[in-house]
This record gives sequence, C-alpha cells and structure tokens, in this order.
Amino acid sequence: MAPFGGKSLADVVSGIGGNGVGGALAAVAAALLVRLFAGPGIALLPEDEAEDDYAETEDGGGDSIRPVTIRWRNITCSLSDKSSKSVRFLLKNVSGEAKPGRLLAIMGPSGSGKTTLLNVLAGQLSLSPRLHLSGLLEVNGKPSSSKAYKLAFVRQEDLFFSQLTVRETLSFAAELQLPEISSAEERDEYVNNLLLKLGLVSCADSCVGDAKVRGISGGEKKRLSLACELIASPSVIFADEPTTGLDAFQAEKVMETLQKLAQDGHTVICSIHQPRGSVYAKFDDIVLLTEGTLVYAGPAGKEPLTYFGNFGFLCPEHVNPAEFLADLISVDYSSSETVYSSQKRVHALVDAFSQRSSSVLYATPLSMKEETKNGMRPRRKAIVERTDGWWRQFFLLLKRAWMQASRDGPTNKVRARMSVASAVIFGSVFWRMGKSQTSIQDRMGLLQVAAINTAMAALTKTVGVFPKERAIVDRERSKGSYSLGPYLLSKTIAEIPIGAAFPLMFGAVLYPMARLNPTLSRFGKFCGIVTVESFAASAMGLTVGAMVPSTEAAMAVGPSLMTVFIVFGGYYVNADNTPIIFRWIPRASLIRWAFQGLCINEFSGLKFDHQNTFDVQTGEQALERLSFGGRRIRETIAAQSRILMFWYSATYLLLEKNKPKYQKLELLVDNGETGNSGVQLDKAEVDQTEKPEDDDINQPLDDQNQTSDSDDELDEIRPFVLEGSKV
Repeated sequence: MAPFGGKSLADVVSGIGGNGVGGALAAVAAALLVRLFAGPGIALLPEDEAEDDYAETEDGGGDSIRPVTIRWRNITCSLSDKSSKSVRFLLKNVSGEAKPGRLLAIMGPSGSGKTTLLNVLAGQLSLSPRLHLSGLLEVNGKPSSSKAYKLAFVRQEDLFFSQLTVRETLSFAAELQLPEISSAEERDEYVNNLLLKLGLVSCADSCVGDAKVRGISGGEKKRLSLACELIASPSVIFADEPTTGLDAFQAEKVMETLQKLAQDGHTVICSIHQPRGSVYAKFDDIVLLTEGTLVYAGPAGKEPLTYFGNFGFLCPEHVNPAEFLADLISVDYSSSETVYSSQKRVHALVDAFSQRSSSVLYATPLSMKEETKNGMRPRRKAIVERTDGWWRQFFLLLKRAWMQASRDGPTNKVRARMSVASAVIFGSVFWRMGKSQTSIQDRMGLLQVAAINTAMAALTKTVGVFPKERAIVDRERSKGSYSLGPYLLSKTIAEIPIGAAFPLMFGAVLYPMARLNPTLSRFGKFCGIVTVESFAASAMGLTVGAMVPSTEAAMAVGPSLMTVFIVFGGYYVNADNTPIIFRWIPRASLIRWAFQGLCINEFSGLKFDHQNTFDVQTGEQALERLSFGGRRIRETIAAQSRILMFWYSATYLLLEKNKPKYQKLELLVDNGETGNSGVQLDKAEVDQTEKPEDDDINQPLDDQNQTSDSDDELDEIRPFVLEGSKV
C-alpha cells in the first residue's frame, strides 16, 4: 500500500474515529470509495478492433438503421410452483417472425402471454429460478440468444426525471449515449430532429412532470420514451402495451409514431390488448395468443378474418376486427356451458393452426452473401475503459441531479414548512428552559426528539423517492449510458446544498426558542451535528431503497429499521446496560451518535441550580449518567462520518448486486425437423394455404388426405357470432 506519513492506508483509515467495529466499517467504506473513483467508464473497444467488429454492421453514421429479421421457433416458458409441485406454461411452442419495415402486434386476452413473449424476444424476461425458458431465436438467419443488434425496449411505465423539460431529457440522453457527438450544435440538431420526428416540438420546453407537478400528457410521455430509446438508432423496437392508460386519440397518435418508425426501416414489435379499429388497420402483422399458445400468426388486415372465416367464424360487418378476434379466442367464464363451449372452440383453433403452421415453411433462407452482408456479430465482451469517460459522466450527471433537486419546488416547500413547523412545536413545548434540576430531563428529551425528527425527515424523503429513481438508473445503465460510480457521487454532491438547508432551518428556529446553550459556537456545532445526521439518514434511505423492490416496501422497512436505532439511541437504554449481544447496535446507530454529540455540546460547562448534595450540579455529571462522560464532539462527528460512508458503500454494493438480470434462452438443437417448423408471414404463402388444391375451404388441412379432429370440433360449434352483433 502507498505510505501516508509512515503509515499504510489501512492504518490511516482505521484511525478515523477509533478502532474496533467503527474502524473496520471505515476501512471497508474507504476501499469501496476508492473503487468508486477508480472505476472504469463506459467500456469501448479499441478503434482497430471496433472497426473489425462493426465494419459489416454499420452502414454509415449514427442514424443508419440495420435491417434485422427476428424469427423464433418453439418458444416455451414454464413457471414451476414448489409448494404444489405443479408447472404452469406461460408460453407453449410459440413460433413467429418479425421483419424490418413492418409493425408486428402481439394480441390476445389478459393473461395470454403477450408481455412474456415480448420480454423473451427482447431478452428482458426477469431471471427467476422458477422459470424455465427454451426455444430457438434467430437474428438474420443466425441462431442467437443474446443481443446481437441494437434494440429499444419501451416499457409500460414512463419513468423520467420530473423536473427536466422534454428537450433537456433528450439532450442528456444524447450526451450520455452518443459521446462521439462532441459538438453542441450537432447534438442540438440531432435532438431537434428527434423532437420533430416524434411530434414533440410543441412541448419541447415543457416540464415532464409527475403526480406532484403538472407536465406533459400521457401520450407525449410515451412518445418521449420512444425518443429516448431511438437515440442510439436501434434496429428493433419493442413496445410493451404502448396504449395502456391513454385515451383513444393519444393511443392512435402513439401507434402512428410506431407505424412511421416501421416505415423508416425499423423492426417494430408491440404487445397490445384490444386496439380500436383505426389502430388495428396500422398493423402489418399480428400474433394471436391465448393461454400461452398460438392461434394465428401472419399478416394483419383481412387475412386473419379470411382464415377464421374458412372455419365458419365470420366477422360481422361494421365490427372492429380486433374486438372480433379478441372475443373469438377468449374463454367466457359467465357460466359452465359457456366455459365448456368457448374452451372447446379455442382448443380446436389452436390445434388447427398448429397443424397448419407445421406445413408452412419459412421464407427462402438467406444466402451466404446475404448473411455476410446482413448478419450481425455479437458484441465482444473484451473491453477497455475510456480514459475520459468517468469524469465526463460525473459532470453530466451532477448537472442533471442538481437541476432535478433544485427545481423540485413542491417537495422542497413541504420539507421547509415541516422543518419550521416541527421546530416551532418543539420550541413551544420546551420554551426557554432554565437551569433547574427538572430542566436536565427536559434538555435530554428535547435533544433526543431533535435527533429523531432530523433523521426521520431525511429518511422518509429518500425512501419515498429513490426506488422510482432507481428504476430510471437501472434502465439507463442497462443501455450502457454510464456506470454506477459517477451516478452515486454526483447524486450525493448535488443534494448537499438542498439537504443541508432543512436541518439549518430547524436549528435556527428551535435553538433560541428553547434557549439552549446561548453561544454562537455551540449553535454552530448543534447545526453541524444535525446536518451530518441528516446526510447519514439519507444515505441509509438510499441503502433501503436499493435493497427492496418498491416504494411501499421501502416505506415499511426504513422506519422499522430506524425504530431499532431509536431504542438504542442512548436515551431509553443506557449504553452500559445494553446486553452484550446488542452492543453493536448503539455503535451503528446514527441516532445515538447524534444524541451524544448534542448532549456533549449542550451540557459541557453548564451549572445547574441545586439544593441537595445528591443533586446534579454540573453538565458533566449529567453526561456521566448517560455514559457520555469523557467523550468529545469530534468523536461523534467521526462516528457519524463512518456510518455515512458505510451506508453509501452498502448502497453501491446493493445497486451492483441487484442490477437487473434476465432469463437466458436455452437453445433447441436445430436437427432439421425444427428447422422447417415455423410460421411464414408472407401473404403469398398464406394465400396458398387458405386455398388448397382440393378447393375444400372447410378442410384447409386436407393436404395429406386426412381429416383432423380439430375440424370435427369446429364443426360442432359453428357459427360464431360476436356478442352484441348480428351476422
């Protein structure tokens, strides 16, 4: 280790604030902070290797779009239940194809597996030991289970930093994802083109907003999500139910945007529940799922209506085709008779399409020349760090974090009012304390309440906000926008001015009202102690937010953990009387160290009125009763600093450990049989299947001179009439 005045780094660190548990925590925290500062930036290949790997995959500048065809065969996803030892299939032998320049919609009733299939294709299915995923996924004719192309994944939830404008959101995303665009003019032009392309020019300078601050509309937020994903010029765009929560007009605008993106050469795949007729007309291809199985995959428009019409299921006139298809493949649970008949119909349709699809081949495989031209090589994992990336990311994230923190007027106003209100209430209760014997207890109670109030205020604010912000950070980190170190450090520094203001306001009102030790130096130390405690509580809130999956869970865990620290805070249980097994808790309690520092600051040098020899005469005697005798304020500040570093380090480790992990696809062996199974989306192929040579439209699977059982079942339940309509 590097020497520091004749001492090693470990000796220097362990000497900050004492030995024992505190020294160990400080050493661990300092080591992690060193790693944080020394961590690599966004990893990039050397220029020569980058050219080697991507010469065939990039056709020009950052705006070029690689055509990508995705085919999937026999995708099966099952969920096991250990308690009942049962297995439920979320997807079962699903096959299909998505082509560049076409908009593919995955449709089906609730629980049919739409989102699961979309997540599988995008590689976004969350990892679980209970899940089993298998199948064959091809990218431009090459088997692939990992991301070998640029993709965009638009989730149902539109998560943004609420205080930024639309233009600022895109500008920061462009700076983080496209460091090669160093010119501000080029970047502004790039952002302006995106705003124009996505129809966001009218709201470009409007605040994004959230539940507290009114901002842009839901449709504009969805288009902003698309714009953020389009910055890196992805070849494939996945959108998970992009119309959810939108009115009919906004939903159509979003789908128009997706249609235009498909026409620009992107491969667009979206899941959608039950679109209106004008939205359905924008689809080029559809995949119909029910209970995880495939009912139809092919061109959209009239083709699926013609296909199901061959079995006698006719769509009434002036009826939305999407509604007709949704009712056709859904199970009606209104009565036992409808359940039986609808299940029988659905199962027959599944069997019919399964036999039909087994006789339809994929399009002509890519030739060797086309594969060389259009195929994509997976990105190498051997990487080197960019030397200037870390600090560049830090300053960009610092600017964004400061804008978010300083502009959050509603939250800051509430915190300021609560700080002043609580200080007024406590000051009124402990109004102008004297130096009688009873004032000793009052002073201890006031200082304990001050420590608890400061910590809880900082904790609840952090645990209420950070889980949502973590979702944004996880999404941006998964795209390689930045690493964790710059983000955590920039967030910490940006919140220092705002976070310090509220404890100072609290102390400035409370201190004179309660008439605590009336010297300027004591007042400064009081404010310093509660400010450091506030930062430590915020760091603890970050750890809780990084540990649990949701805001609700964080709001439950954070205060519960703080309650334990309050019990061992030095006022309710004397440190000397704490059971041995629990003696580590007071050392880790930020309440205890803040209370100890406030007591030392207040009682040192005080003299109290007394009449009996057994009365407490000096502040030092009062400190002895709390087991704080002989301690110094700087020891408490050092201990609080160790706790602060520990919580930040724990946050860093948890964020690294809990970053999103996705289920891997177990590849099926292509033995020639599976190579011919699949679904052809070309209209010509479908037409051939719909019009067999024997002209028996009611026997579309009679190519092998056999009558399937599914056709017999379909004969029993014809005709199907959409509920509420007339044929």
